[in-house]
Amino acid sequence: LKELLRAKLIECGWKDQLKAHCKDVIKEKGLEHVTVDDLVAEITPKGRALVPDSVKKELLQRIRTFLAQHASL
Repeated sequence: LKELLRAKLIECGWKDQLKAHCKDVIKEKGLEHVTVDDLVAEITPKGRALVPDSVKKELLQRIRTFLAQHASL
């Protein structure tokens, strides 16, 4: 599921959009004034919002299928 999600996000341009947003945040605040924690806090909401609904739906369906197949274990 992780590999599927990674592939779908790359395919839809999510990774490139988030990378560009990171660069914008660093340019705006200055490299010396941005910590990793600041960057994560800044990009996480946008990263979640940029995930296409189709990717969310497909992943949810695959999780449901997996759980149904392994419910008896």
